[in-house]
Amino acid sequence: MNVPALPATPRPLDVALLASVFVIAACGLLYELAAGALASYLLGDSVLQFSTIIGTYLFAMGVGSWLSRYFERQLPAHFLRIELLVALVGGALPATLFIAHAYVPGAFRVLLYGMVLLVGTLVGLEIPLVMRILKRNVQLKDLVSQVLTFDYLGALAVSLAFPLLLVPQLGLVRTGLLFGFMNAAVAVWALWLFRHELRRLRAHALACAAVLAALGAGLAGAEHITRFAEDRFYQDHIVASHSSPYQRIVLTQGRQGLRLYLNGNLQFAESDEYRYHEALVHPAMAAHGAPRRVAVLGGGDGMAVREILKYPGVESVTLVELDPAMTRLFAEHPLLRRLNGDALHDARVRVVNQDAFQWLQQPGLEPFDVIVVDFPDPTNFAIGKLYTNSFYALLDQRLAASGYAVVQTTSPLIARKSFWTVVATIESVGLGATPYHAHVPSFGEWGFVIAGHRPWRQPPALPAGLRFLDLPSLAPLLDFPRDMARVPAEVNRLSNQVLVHTYEQEWGRVLGH
Repeated sequence: MNVPALPATPRPLDVALLASVFVIAACGLLYELAAGALASYLLGDSVLQFSTIIGTYLFAMGVGSWLSRYFERQLPAHFLRIELLVALVGGALPATLFIAHAYVPGAFRVLLYGMVLLVGTLVGLEIPLVMRILKRNVQLKDLVSQVLTFDYLGALAVSLAFPLLLVPQLGLVRTGLLFGFMNAAVAVWALWLFRHELRRLRAHALACAAVLAALGAGLAGAEHITRFAEDRFYQDHIVASHSSPYQRIVLTQGRQGLRLYLNGNLQFAESDEYRYHEALVHPAMAAHGAPRRVAVLGGGDGMAVREILKYPGVESVTLVELDPAMTRLFAEHPLLRRLNGDALHDARVRVVNQDAFQWLQQPGLEPFDVIVVDFPDPTNFAIGKLYTNSFYALLDQRLAASGYAVVQTTSPLIARKSFWTVVATIESVGLGATPYHAHVPSFGEWGFVIAGHRPWRQPPALPAGLRFLDLPSLAPLLDFPRDMARVPAEVNRLSNQVLVHTYEQEWGRVLGH
């Protein structure tokens, strides 16, 4: 009688190697995500950066898989050495790129894609080698399914942990080094598992110890590495820094006072932020006449709220800021509380940490008399959606019949077509648009647009105590000289996001990107 064969019990060696596949996949994807995040932080246009990084990485993995055919003998030794190389190169990737961007910015792109190619090639070598080692004892059909299962599980784990846990809690530099340590731990595990097969056991052990020591030293000094790079990049002394799931927040202090940077882009300088925020808020607020309900979209620094609260008739201000790290920083840091006049602690202010697009879509919102839209410039598609006709249609629905919305709209001098694209997009949803501009020394000429169902008219009065605006200075803000005058521009839609491309081209010419 034929008795069905019982499934073979997995050997400890096989289980250990499959667990290594999980770690290898997690580490490989982590390095890919870190490279994409850094590129989007420092170069802008997150869709372009992530697409090219992922494409380059997958191509390199294919190259590595093809090269694996040339590794015929001593497979455990090759696997161990490759693990150590991945640990060193991948673990040091974020720190190396941070420092390169600060000290040799011209070489950043070459180094970025060079490291992605190298790490991808090494990771592409790892999995075929593991499969060939496992093939000694596992049938092919089980081998492929088991390896791919652990590979995909590792990728899933790190894709969830990267934005939700790792970057907010550890930062990119420490996260990279931690996962490099994990790769090195796999190498140590392989050293133990295959100790009877390795010809130069002592040399391999010393290599493992050296890599672990280097990564351990990096982990211990991760904060110093980050500050070393950022101090060079930002010039001024860094007084606060934080990596949230959404952005890198850096606050510096120097001769110009406090400066806020998001992903390396200047958001305000204490020396002249009053010019920007007075120009943003008061032309719309004062022209309304009696605003009671006001919303601020973006503007988590609380400076626009500070200006709004100068109107005694205001009963409520709803601040909608995506990143809770921003509102927490500006509500708790003593220097920043002084700068925004403790506006975020005012009883009339309610802070909502939510995506503004989604917030505007929720039912039951009562209309607002004034809506101040203070988003960062459209450097990527995630922000660009907040400058589309779909967004402005939602804005129109939440605006009272006599209300005004005001939108910060980049520089009409440097990014002329981008500025008029926003104007055309606002007009496309049936809102009247009143464009104007003001000079902010830290940024140059800066643009704004007031949108509403009734024409904007110069107000009879402004709040007392303003440092920049007065009634005679309002009319010239609406005058656009020839080099900033209107040009034909396409409507920015969710389906095309032409504004992001136009903005990248115009600012890229100035910044040399």
